Amino acid sequence: MAAQAESANAKKTAKRIEARDRKFLERLAVRPDDKRFAFKQRRSDHTFGWEREQAEQELSVLLVDIDRLQQRLAAEASRSLLVVLQAIDAAGKDGAVRSVFGPLNAAGVRVTSFRSPTGAELGHDFLWRVHAEAPAKGEISVWNRSHYEEVLIVRVKNLVPEEQWHRRYRHIREFERMLSEEGTHIVKINLHISNAEQRERLQARIDDPEKRWKFRLGDLDDRKLWPKYMKAYEAAMNETSTDAAPWYVVPGDHKWVRNLAVARIVHHALTQIDPQFPPDDPAILGLVVT
Repeated sequence: MAAQAESANAKKTAKRIEARDRKFLERLAVRPDDKRFAFKQRRSDHTFGWEREQAEQELSVLLVDIDRLQQRLAAEASRSLLVVLQAIDAAGKDGAVRSVFGPLNAAGVRVTSFRSPTGAELGHDFLWRVHAEAPAKGEISVWNRSHYEEVLIVRVKNLVPEEQWHRRYRHIREFERMLSEEGTHIVKINLHISNAEQRERLQARIDDPEKRWKFRLGDLDDRKLWPKYMKAYEAAMNETSTDAAPWYVVPGDHKWVRNLAVARIVHHALTQIDPQFPPDDPAILGLVVT
């Protein structure tokens, strides 16, 4: 009886957390049926009323359950999770990866950073290199930057004609729909920081000898293009946020808020997948190792 009561309480708690996270994610989502998303609608310094200590405690608890769900995902080996992290320079992509995915079993998580295409990548279509990094069954893949560079930087810097980058929105929707239909659950996260916060973080990189390696002079050139980048991000998210592959905009000025928000998104995605351990092999039941 005690075990049954404990199981019932656990299920109630899980349902309560799922309902809470669903409501929270609705606040972050770029709605697929509304093509009017703009950054001015979202605060980059939002804390959702959280206290830092409380948020960090919740993150620790959440990571334990994410680890549990990841083990089930790997054991089930029939579905996968793709997390796309896309953001302006210094928004905290590396920090989010380290805080949310770093504690997980490295055997089941693969992080890929996409930089400017070179060599063979330039000889193929723009989706060729990212498709090769899509998660295998049972795996979580995290893309630090992604195929979205091909509708962001190429648009802002006029690297290809408008007709070419504009039709890529359709290519991306169809590519992500295919991945989803083949068993890959997709969430796309934009880390949203303010112009002032980016300035502080870039200056901190310059001033800190241990962070200086992250800075490049081109960051200042890109910073001058801030309005164009914001417009490009808004268009990309409005065009490609779908039921199968939704966009979430996470406030990133406070790193502790960013980390918990990303963890909640990932946790919710895994609970939606609801991975299960495979059935026991009858051949090993009762087996005694000597």
